[in-house]
Amino acid sequence: MTHLTTTANTLVSADKLTCIREERILFDELSFSVNEGEIIQIEGPNGAGKTSLLRILAGLSRPYAGAVFYQGEDITRCRDEFNENLLYLGHLAGVKSELTAEENLNFNLRLSGYDQFNSGEILAKVNLKGFEEALAGHLSAGQHRRTALARLWHTNCKIWILDEPFTAIDKRGVAELEQLFLEHAASGGCVILTTHQDMGLIKDERLRKLKLEYRFI
Repeated sequence: MTHLTTTANTLVSADKLTCIREERILFDELSFSVNEGEIIQIEGPNGAGKTSLLRILAGLSRPYAGAVFYQGEDITRCRDEFNENLLYLGHLAGVKSELTAEENLNFNLRLSGYDQFNSGEILAKVNLKGFEEALAGHLSAGQHRRTALARLWHTNCKIWILDEPFTAIDKRGVAELEQLFLEHAASGGCVILTTHQDMGLIKDERLRKLKLEYRFI
């Protein structure tokens, strides 16, 4: 069990979370807090509950026991405010193959409440200049993923919860994402992510790691 410690700068906190899937306990009485300026890397083998934890933190799944708090308040009691400050990207890209890269970005940004943005400029930042009108279904796996990640370059959300954001991204793209994470943390936001690879740039005091163990019973 990890003990919960919060401060005035705490954005998200988990208090004694227990998660059970298919009659197997993935983790129990898990407590931790995420403060402004922090990057939290959730580690662990496949099946340890990393994705389940991220979904619980994002309010997309309910824990068997325990609670998640946003700035000290249970997220079930401040759902609208929490969602306004949350950007969640799951393991699947969530990109519609029948839409172009630009249409996908426009859809996601408008769904998040943004109506003033330059989609071409944003796509250029993720190396998709010239692919704005390409159907997402015709893009490579890396381009598909960058289409989903593009919204990170245009968001006011302080809390980023990202499941394997580096999947299918080349070394240059990974470095650019890491730099963006550092900038977001420096501006008072936080990043909670899973990844199976080591991060090259993020090795300062902003990075903390949380290890989940695979439980056989």
